Amino acid sequence: MPREVREVVFVDGVRTPFGKAGGMYAETRADDLVIRCIRELMRRNPQLPPERVDEVAIAATTQIGDQGLTIGRTAALLSGLPKTVPGYAIDRMCAGAMTAVTNVAGGIAMGAYDVAIAGGVEHMGRHPMGEGVDPNPRIIAEKLVDPSALVMGSTAENLHDRLPGITKERTDRYGLNSQLKTAKAYADGKLQPDMVPVALRSAEQGWGLATADEAPRETSMEKLATLKTPFRPHGRVTAGNAAGLNDGATAALLASEETARELGLPVAMRMVSYGFVGVEPEIMGYGPIPSTEKALKKAGLTIDDIGLFELNEAFAVQVLAFLDHYGIADDDPRVNPWGGAIAIGHPLASSGVRLMTQLARHFAEHPEVRYGLTAMCIGIGMGGTVIWENPNWDGAAK
Repeated sequence: MPREVREVVFVDGVRTPFGKAGGMYAETRADDLVIRCIRELMRRNPQLPPERVDEVAIAATTQIGDQGLTIGRTAALLSGLPKTVPGYAIDRMCAGAMTAVTNVAGGIAMGAYDVAIAGGVEHMGRHPMGEGVDPNPRIIAEKLVDPSALVMGSTAENLHDRLPGITKERTDRYGLNSQLKTAKAYADGKLQPDMVPVALRSAEQGWGLATADEAPRETSMEKLATLKTPFRPHGRVTAGNAAGLNDGATAALLASEETARELGLPVAMRMVSYGFVGVEPEIMGYGPIPSTEKALKKAGLTIDDIGLFELNEAFAVQVLAFLDHYGIADDDPRVNPWGGAIAIGHPLASSGVRLMTQLARHFAEHPEVRYGLTAMCIGIGMGGTVIWENPNWDGAAK
């Protein structure tokens, strides 16, 4: 018999503060970062019986060492969830946590799950991007892709080549504005509520507590203009207009809306649609444009229906390509109101849930907005977009 598709809701999301690779989390295990997030989700939602969690899906790009061993299952066990709760691992590079969310959402929609936890972790200090990989030589020998496709910064330079209207000065200004917006968000207390303090231990400094992101910094257009272009001589991509190498974890609670109501769980967002696409790997950053087109088409919406955007800032050129395509100004207040990955950090597989958690916070503050989206480019030439509906939407609000 055909099943009725159920509404999927985003209940709650948390994250660790994001550290610089090899920085404050240098002596902290990756799986312990995930465990801290799962425990905090359960602590913040005591009305959820632990045995009602049906699945734990955790993403990591480099699935070895303390990010391996089917991390969704081991993190569930180490978090104190009942041994009856299953778990698994996911890899879609930068969109790992985003894919964890869409995967469990499908299970919830068809009735396989009522409640699930989805998230991601990346400890780029312990596991640099590309550690242990062995690309098939056919990729190069048969010219399936350009060799630059395997270096994310080089793909951003390639995107600059395709879009000469996006100048280095423009990407630097975007990077500066990301820093300024994040600094204001910190000053206004916007980012802190969903960050889980993490105990730190250093052989040199002893015990400590991580309570804020390590990456944000003060800068200026003059300083940004002097930064090196590591991916190409006289290039345009620098540490000032791109996300850094980071460590961190995220986790989110998803449920069917009927289960959330039954258990008294908050409904922060409703999932509307999502889309993943492939693009030329050499211009990976273009991916969110066709993935957004796909998600909009499935939802029966247009870009004009979207009132808030959380776009992952892997590279400023990638965000600006998206904005130009849709005719959105670089400084549009609907886009990344609290800054983005250029300031906050991008621990690859974890970032998708950070975008969602921030969008949920924006929805709570903006009842006049009905729809928002989270989108990101993905390594090896992909894009991902998830469209969400605001349960606080008031059609009469102005």
